[in-house]
Order: sequence, then structure tokens, then C-alpha cells
Amino acid sequence: MTSPTRRVIALAPMPPEKSAYALARYSRSPDSIEDSLRWVHSHSAEKFWEQFYFDYGHASIADLGHVIICFEGISELAAIHIEDEALWDGQAKSSRYQDFGPSGVFIPEHVQNTPIEATYRGIAERLQQAYTSLHAPIKDYLTQKNPKPDEMKPAAYDRTMNARTFDITRYLLPLAATTNVGQVVSIRTLEKQISRLLSLPGEELRAIGEDLAKACADPPLNLWGELNSQAALPAEPLAPTLARHAKPSEYPIKTYPDLKQAAAERLRLGAVEESEPVELIAPHAPLDELVATLLYRVTAYPFRQLLDVVREWTEKEKEDLIEIALRRRSPHDELLQEFRCGYGFIFDVLMDLGGWRDLHRHRRCQQVRQEFTTIHGYETPAHLKAAGVAAEYRAAMDEVKEQVEGLALTHPGVATYLTPFGFRTRCLFKMDYAEAEYIARLRSGVKGHFSYRRIAWLMQQAVLARHPALGSRISATPPDIEDSLTR
Repeated sequence: MTSPTRRVIALAPMPPEKSAYALARYSRSPDSIEDSLRWVHSHSAEKFWEQFYFDYGHASIADLGHVIICFEGISELAAIHIEDEALWDGQAKSSRYQDFGPSGVFIPEHVQNTPIEATYRGIAERLQQAYTSLHAPIKDYLTQKNPKPDEMKPAAYDRTMNARTFDITRYLLPLAATTNVGQVVSIRTLEKQISRLLSLPGEELRAIGEDLAKACADPPLNLWGELNSQAALPAEPLAPTLARHAKPSEYPIKTYPDLKQAAAERLRLGAVEESEPVELIAPHAPLDELVATLLYRVTAYPFRQLLDVVREWTEKEKEDLIEIALRRRSPHDELLQEFRCGYGFIFDVLMDLGGWRDLHRHRRCQQVRQEFTTIHGYETPAHLKAAGVAAEYRAAMDEVKEQVEGLALTHPGVATYLTPFGFRTRCLFKMDYAEAEYIARLRSGVKGHFSYRRIAWLMQQAVLARHPALGSRISATPPDIEDSLTR
């Protein structure tokens, strides 16, 4: 018996479907990787995918090929939905470090050249005017409060003060603000992403899903090779087979409206109860958690308020709601995200939309977000009062709130785009202790935005109160400890 020579081999980039095919075959034959690559080069990848991925259902092979995709000129609302994948890696244009003033806003096609376009533009321009006009007085206040250290270069100091100013002015950015997103995902995640986007109600989101499928079926941009004066790689599409098979799913398209109707018929809760920014939910039965989570997704109520109601329901009433959430599911559909239950730490978070955007990027937890709305009111950063511009800020937010709520009566989807980052949104964060420790420790640090720093600190405090032995081991930084010159 002989021992093979150990090798560690890095492979040059390949079209994702081909690389996944090669690695899948590599696991299913005694051949070396070189022989597997030669085999794949001379055989049809499309036939392989049709047989093993779509006919046999060997979905894990699509985890072996990855793509880089960039989205430009999309709305912040669309960016949220693009990033709403558990297995997602990427970055979006930062509202903390970049001036969003020149970027403009997204105007839905069905709004253009209609009577509501003037209203839409008027609300967006009001926010834009406030976003721009408040920058100078806020920056002046921050520079007076935080003078430049002698050892800090002027350019670095100016960038830092601009970033801290954008931390505040971004509260006036609407979800219609345009942005860019870059992602690196497996083609398995890509197929789910395309299908999910095609299944969402917004026209922009479905159009992005269609564009994404087309981008996978067309030859990719090879600017890197051109800049390095290398011979152009074969102009092969990234994932043509997966793109062709990605279709909308009727399951979520029809189920969420069904659940919303069921909630309207079965809940008699009246007004939304007041709630703390962070509530750690008390222990409960898994069945109650699932039913309350399904209701949470389609209402504006705190999870605690829903859980109290569900606990009083009969087993039959709970099972009936679960049946509504399952009856349209086909054999190929995954369960709705709300079925991901059983986590030991569930935080119901009510915070400004901009700060939530920063927490949204955490992937080791389950997030169930309610629809964006203005009914929870908005946050007013303390720095605004200190800078003497709080009245101007509130005037803009109050004016926009009234206009957005009026528009929501007839065009709710359009009104969502005009919801500013400063308005509060509600989201469940379900996680294990390790993730709770990570979020509370990382996001409470002095480099972070003051909004999510407070939320992370309150998460640690909630764990400490409920589970002292665990909470005491989370090294979170109190929000009153500041260092505005650290980024």
C-alpha cells in the first residue's frame, strides 16, 4: 500500500456552473482535479445540471459555484430585499460614510407621468433639502465638540467629521434613495434570490429579478482581465441553466396576503401597545412562537402582545393558522422564513430604520421584519438639539409623515419608498447565545453608530437581567462612552 503525495491546489476562476460541475464530479470519481476539469471541459454542463440539480434534486452542488454580482442605481428598499438572504455576503453603499445627496431618488415606473408623481417628487425634495441644509450646522457643532487632535491629519479629521455628520443627516434619507450593492453568493443562493425577487409585490423588485436572471445568462464583464492585458476569458455566461429555471413562487405570493386577512379576522387587539426598544421574550411553547411569528410578520403589533393572545387560543385555532401558512406550499417550496423557530434568545426590536439596516447584515440569526411604516413615529438624535437644528428636523419629518400617511391610503407601495430612515421599524431577531454575545459586544463598540450601539447595549442588559450568569459574560460598551474620532 502506497501513500499518495499530498497536494493543495488553488484553481483559477471558472464559470460558476462549470466549477460546480467539476467539483461535484471530483467528489464522485477517483480522478484528480486536473482530470475532472478536462472532463468537464469536454462535456455539457447544462446536461449535468438538468439531470442532477433539477431532476434528481442534488441542490448542494450549487453551493460549489459562486458569482460576483453588482446592482447599481437601485433603491434602498430594493437593496434591503436583495440582502435578505441568510447565506449572503456583500456590501452596500454606506449611508454613514457617503454623501447621498447627489445620488437622487428612485421613482417607480408606474408613478412616472401620473398625477402622483408631483406629490412623490415633492416629498423626496423636502427630505433632500433638509438632508443637505442640516449638514453644515451639524458638522460645525461636531467639530467644536471634537477638536482635531494635533497628531491627526486634516484630511482624515475632515472625513471623520463628515462621517459623524452623515450618521445624523441620514435619518432624513428615504427608502427611495438610490444606492449600489455588491454581492458574492453561491449559485444556489442566487437561484433562491431570483425566485424570491420575482415573487415580491413591488415592480422594481420583480424587474431586478428579471435583470438578475438575464445577467446570469449573458457573458460577464471581464474588465479585470482587460486591465491586466490578459487574453480575454471565454465569454461564457455565469449560470445560464439556473437562471433559466428560476421562476416566481406562488407560495409566498399568495400566503402572506392569506395570513394578513386571517390576522385581521382573528385578532381584536385595537391599538398597538407601547413597547421598549428591546424586549427579550420570555420562554414559551414552540407552537405559540410559530403562530405568533406568523401573525407578527403581517401586523404592526409587538411580539409580546401577539404571544399573549395566542396563548389563549385553542390548539385547533393555532393549527388552523399554521394550515393557512402551509396549504399553498408545493413539494419544491421551502417553508416560509417564519417557521424558523426554537431559538433560545428572541429580541423584539423597535428602532430607526437606518440603524436597523446596519443590524440587518447579521446572518447568524433569524430576522422577521414587519412592513415599513410611519405609525411607530421617528427618532430625534440628541445631537440635533445640541446643534440647534432639532426644530427644522422635526418640521421636515412631521410634514413628510403627514404626506406619506395620506399617500398610503391610496398607494401604500409608493408611500413605502418615501419613508425616511429616521422612522422606527419593528423586527424580531432570533438567535443563540453566541450570536447574542457577538452582536452586543461588536455593535456596542465606540466605532459604531449611536443608534445600534444603544440597541446592542440594551440586548446585553436584557440578557443580564434574565440570565445573569450569561449576561455578565458579554463585554458590551455602555452608550455613554464615546469616541467620535474613532472609526
